[in-house]
Amino acid sequence: MKNVVLLGSTGSIGTSTVKVAEDLPDRIRLVGLAAGNNAELLLKQARKHRPEAVSINNPEKARDLGKVFGAATKVYSGDEGLIKLATLPAADIVLIAIVGTAGLKPALAAIRAGKDIAIASKEILVMAGEIVMSEARKHGVRVLAVDSEHSAIFQCLDGKPSSSVRKLWLTASGGPFRTTPKEEFPDITVERALKHPSWVMGKKITIDSATLFNKGLEMIEARWLFDIGMERVGVLVHPQSIVHSLVEFVDGALLAQLSTPDMCLPIQYALTYPDRVPSERVQTNFTKLGSLTFEEPDAERFPALTLARRAGEVGGTMPSVLNAANEAAVAAFLNRKINFPQITEMVRRTMEAHKVVLHPTLEQILEADAWARAEAAR
Repeated sequence: MKNVVLLGSTGSIGTSTVKVAEDLPDRIRLVGLAAGNNAELLLKQARKHRPEAVSINNPEKARDLGKVFGAATKVYSGDEGLIKLATLPAADIVLIAIVGTAGLKPALAAIRAGKDIAIASKEILVMAGEIVMSEARKHGVRVLAVDSEHSAIFQCLDGKPSSSVRKLWLTASGGPFRTTPKEEFPDITVERALKHPSWVMGKKITIDSATLFNKGLEMIEARWLFDIGMERVGVLVHPQSIVHSLVEFVDGALLAQLSTPDMCLPIQYALTYPDRVPSERVQTNFTKLGSLTFEEPDAERFPALTLARRAGEVGGTMPSVLNAANEAAVAAFLNRKINFPQITEMVRRTMEAHKVVLHPTLEQILEADAWARAEAAR
């Protein structure tokens, strides 16, 4: 039995995690649930799973939930609530599925409290991969991947050292504009950009998939998770989204993990690792799939990959700036203040204006994050 704290329980990854817990009641117990502002769904989840503690961003909603639960469940709020849940004594593992930078401090708090962490929030390792992985080694805890691509690599590596790897290949669906001519990009609407061909996700990550920024962030994440240089991380466009990533070893052998797209599989693997537990949720029929195809990504139409590779190679505070500027740019696009190509242009200009700090402290990372948001807005 694993006692799990779930931060971001009402989002797409969070609700999939709840499904996994319900599939495996003898293996997974949800001891803590944290939500952004969806008090109604959090209440429903908590009534069913009876966690020791819950947290919600809004203090007023927390007070309302406290009246409902009484003494049976502790109720917290805000950033402090996330830290309380991340360090809950009963927890074995903390799954962090909070969008954006809000998961960074809870992740470090969980590690320092001796908890394994499962990361669904790319921003944690993009911003502070050096610090997070160093703290994990120091405290002897695991950092497990929940992203389908990184879970695939983790499964293929099977404990082998980075010295045995020639290249890690992250696969990308190509998003909704894989074949759209570049001259049409300025006319792309928010509605079109939110229609992903393979996955159902939140708005921010769906736009990141349309620009391929998600794949850029995943390249930096892979660099830290698997202790490998950026030059050994590549991207392949694979529209069918069946091959979730590949590992090319130094002897030329390639191992890949394949399955029908369903986030429940990598979530279950992270929460039950090192075991493989039976589940009927994911079924893959190769005869119905037909062919699997691969393409080289078009860096001219999708410059996000080049920007991310540059940020990962420079290191220091630059990945934090890349991430923060992208968050600001995506928000501006969703609010119809800029057009689709201007997302990457905003990020590029913000990166060019940044003075990098190498081997930064957490405070310097957060300062760079705040600076980048202000600069992107300007």
